[in-house]
Amino acid sequence: MSNPALNKAFGSKVTPAGYPEYPGYVPRGGATGTQQAPRTQYGEAAYGQQQYGQAPQQYGQSPQQYGRYTNPTDLERSYNQPSATPGQMRRMTMEDVVMRTALTLGVVVLTGAATWSLAAVNPPLAMTLTMVGALAGFVLGLVNAFKREPSPTLILAYAAFEGVFLGGISAYFEAAYPGIVIQAVLATVVTFAVTLALYAKRIVRVTGKFVRFVMIAMVSYLAFSLVNLVLMLTGVADGAFGLRSMEVGGVPLGLLIGVFAVLLATFSLMMDFHVIEEGVKAGVPARYAWSGAFGLTVTLVWLYIEILRILAILRGE
Repeated sequence: MSNPALNKAFGSKVTPAGYPEYPGYVPRGGATGTQQAPRTQYGEAAYGQQQYGQAPQQYGQSPQQYGRYTNPTDLERSYNQPSATPGQMRRMTMEDVVMRTALTLGVVVLTGAATWSLAAVNPPLAMTLTMVGALAGFVLGLVNAFKREPSPTLILAYAAFEGVFLGGISAYFEAAYPGIVIQAVLATVVTFAVTLALYAKRIVRVTGKFVRFVMIAMVSYLAFSLVNLVLMLTGVADGAFGLRSMEVGGVPLGLLIGVFAVLLATFSLMMDFHVIEEGVKAGVPARYAWSGAFGLTVTLVWLYIEILRILAILRGE
């Protein structure tokens, strides 16, 4: 799903040269590329000049502004800082996001396969690791989502624990319903491809109203999931899926909720695509490709789980 790390990383304004804007910045214009000075009214002093008849600035008054610095000392200190490395100056590209997403999903698949294999020889240990992976993945997901700077180590750690959880839960469902995992994987891949095509063709556009609707719907779904979890833990709701096991007009409630959740996941994918595309256009630093990879991984994991649950409900508890 879309996360705050992407918005904070990709939402900043930059100059045409690709650098962050600073207070007092005036863009270059005209064919000659000369700097345009701000226009003044008749009788007003131009920028940096003192008006006629005014006394010079006295000691103790507010310091002159030097760009984003308030005094020459801060400006000189900034010049004494080490120069940026080429890696720090390089801007994010779509290829960066694709490569890091492939790496993150690769870690999910490898740790998931290892847990799947362990479940065949030691089911109790695999189930314990599954619970640990779910808890650790949830915590690391929150940490990465609200972290100001992306951390490749924490993002890969999240992928590893999430893979352990998916491997264990997939092995459980596969034992109950043979062939269900490959169906869920194929459905997830097809849904991702169709969503990407719809976004690329601009058949569905990400607008302000679209984002508000998705956020409200996601909060509502999260509230339902938390209530359902509490009812299951307290034994109030029977069935393997809690309230989802109930029927409404002969149709399992879990099926209706599952379809709604899959739609939310696809909308979240579109929001991820949009934020990444805007980040590339704005020229954010290359390190934020990890934020894009993290957002896509979170949404794809969510989409897979929802599809797996829908297939289990359709095949019966």
